[in-house]
Amino acid sequence: MADSPLRIVFLDRDSLPADVDFPGPSVPHELILHARTTPAQVIERIRDADIVVVNKVPLRANHLQHAGRLRLIAVAATGTDNIDLDACDQRGIVVSNVRDYATHSVPEHTMALMLALRRSLVAYRQSVIDGRWQAAGAFCYFDYPIHDLARSTLGIIGRGALGEAVAELARAFGMKVQFAARKEIDAPAEDYTSFQHVLRSSDVISLHCPLNAQTRGMIGDAEFALMERRPLLINTARGGLVDEHALVRAMREGRLSGAAFDVASEEPPAPDHPLMALADMPNFILTPHVAWASAEAIATLIQQVRDNIEAFCRDEPRNMVTAFNR
Repeated sequence: MADSPLRIVFLDRDSLPADVDFPGPSVPHELILHARTTPAQVIERIRDADIVVVNKVPLRANHLQHAGRLRLIAVAATGTDNIDLDACDQRGIVVSNVRDYATHSVPEHTMALMLALRRSLVAYRQSVIDGRWQAAGAFCYFDYPIHDLARSTLGIIGRGALGEAVAELARAFGMKVQFAARKEIDAPAEDYTSFQHVLRSSDVISLHCPLNAQTRGMIGDAEFALMERRPLLINTARGGLVDEHALVRAMREGRLSGAAFDVASEEPPAPDHPLMALADMPNFILTPHVAWASAEAIATLIQQVRDNIEAFCRDEPRNMVTAFNR
């Protein structure tokens, strides 16, 4: 690395809590923090940067061509679908992400959503606020369904660290776990179940796979039609995995017992976004992409970003997601 101080630009500092410190590396540097960055601001803000830290701001080829000094994009997340990796490869820009930092936070959030829906917690809470308990004139009432997780079947799509961690928690609740094979595989390996059978036989389906060309829109009308057991659908992965208009139809037609999403195809979703049309349903939960955001997970994420920058400065880049590591 050059002897002059590195110019490090964080494009979306507000993607982390304000009360959490974001330390720069130990090498001489200038750290510039932007709360948020619009698409129109990207080129000017990265033009003279040596290192860009980014969470969700898109960095496309037309942005990168103006960043002649840029050598590292340190992604403050695991997903890199907002980065044009091919353009980075062509320009010799290293892209490093953070990994396995939310292996407790996301699975616990997933199980919380699962429990809330199986036991109708949101619906019962609202009914108490609305005075239903007093109106019932009894010690309890049974307006909404309640089901145990024990002895139910969980289908997990995506078998990375998060999918495996959810499986471990689910087994502790007494659930039967099955992992879905890739959609196009007809004869899955012994420890996988065909994608179609997982859809047909699961009481709960939880998504934990990345968003890419193969997984975008992987669940739509045809897949909802296969869900014979009217399962719960939990998505704490990426909004684009599910055709959200098809989800609205499935919910309104009763093909699902409920759904809980922590992600959307557009974040934040516009008032007319499909998920917002479901927001007042008692068996639908929408949380604002916070499954990853426990205090402990955020501390680990920040440390990994710093470690990635430090390693790059030592000419030992780590957690690379550029082409030669994809």
